[in-house]
Amino acid sequence: MSRGAGKRIWLAFAFGVTTALAPVAATAESLADALVGAYNHSGLLDQNRALLRAADEDVAQAVATLRPVWTYTAQLRHTIPDRGAASTTRSFEIGMEWLLFNGGQRELRIEELKETVLATRQDLIAVEQTLLGDAVDAYMDVRSAAEFVQLRKNNVRVITEELRAARDRFDVGEVTRTDVALAESRLAQARSGLAGAEGTLARSVATYRNVIGRAPGSLVQPRSLPALPASVAKARAIAHRSHPDLLAVRHAAAAAELAVLRAQASLNPSLTLSGGRTFEPDEESNSIGLRLSGPISSGGQIRSQIRQVEARRDSALARIHVTRHLIDQNIEFAYANLAVARASREASERQIRAARVAFRGVREEATLGARTTLDVLDAEQDLLDAQTNLVQSVTDEFKAAYSVLEAAGLLTATYLKLGVQQYDPVAYYNSVKDAPNAISEQGKALERVLQSIGKN
Repeated sequence: MSRGAGKRIWLAFAFGVTTALAPVAATAESLADALVGAYNHSGLLDQNRALLRAADEDVAQAVATLRPVWTYTAQLRHTIPDRGAASTTRSFEIGMEWLLFNGGQRELRIEELKETVLATRQDLIAVEQTLLGDAVDAYMDVRSAAEFVQLRKNNVRVITEELRAARDRFDVGEVTRTDVALAESRLAQARSGLAGAEGTLARSVATYRNVIGRAPGSLVQPRSLPALPASVAKARAIAHRSHPDLLAVRHAAAAAELAVLRAQASLNPSLTLSGGRTFEPDEESNSIGLRLSGPISSGGQIRSQIRQVEARRDSALARIHVTRHLIDQNIEFAYANLAVARASREASERQIRAARVAFRGVREEATLGARTTLDVLDAEQDLLDAQTNLVQSVTDEFKAAYSVLEAAGLLTATYLKLGVQQYDPVAYYNSVKDAPNAISEQGKALERVLQSIGKN
């Protein structure tokens, strides 16, 4: 966008948006402010962060299976026989069971869940992209809706003046009743259009409040488009390296491959160590044992499970191919939409200049009797259409630019350099990955992490 074009767009927006939104709020608000508000307000981010923490805990629980399990049993039993005296027995037992080996299933499960955690992290970034994209749409929709209201108000004012002039000229016999009726019809149409524009603005404000978390203030026109990859090819290369959707399905495929190995390992034997100590009133005893077990026949169940996870693995691998091509398509769509919006904006600017000159000329000629009232009304409608097209094309251009970022996987708080406190998924994972108990140093560190995110 040229500097001169940007200035013209700003002048076209400034008066209308400020005026239309003045009853809502008086504070100026930039697009960056709105994005920060949406990021901090979104419950969807909190929801998916919680899902990520749940996935982290899966890793911790899998790690815990590598350790011995200690249990205790306390028993009090009172026996009343049919004959003889009643008796009471008491016992207390401490037991331990430790799975020493199960064919590598535990270790494979841990690695599988780690891949799931990495995929869930990418899902969180994808949610962030969607959230910020919705915020851009909400911001630009309120701006354009407010400008449409202002244009419609101005249209009503101009046609009201034309109606007054037509009635004055009718009174002196310069025009017919038809001219007056045409002006009255156009005024009714203009008022209907204003009501529709005001309804659109109200809906846009409601959407803004839902997405951003507050009512819009006086929304400031963004000074420039965001920094974009220089070409479709560069955007595609970036997306292939780092798009969250593509990374998520890659990690999911890796997890599926590990699930296949784990299912195959279920055919191996397992070795378990057990032991315990029993305390009774008159006797104490210790026990220790090893148990080796493994499948002989499962009726075909295990083999079926292996084939099932292999099919899921194949599906996950195919999803990588589908996702990559879908991302490529979205990038091409986004750049095409951006080019169309940019061309439309430039054409609308030229159209406005021509339509404004034409309207002034037709109205002047009408005062001299060389043009009819219908000519004036048509010229006014042409100017309104051109102004409306400019507002819409500017909105579309900004939306398309941010859609390019989203398609390339770059629509994040980090890339946009938003001033927000970002969630650190690694901090929580590092605190729980070793399945700490509450009294260990790592457990205390986990408590501090939970406090920092307001969950404890």
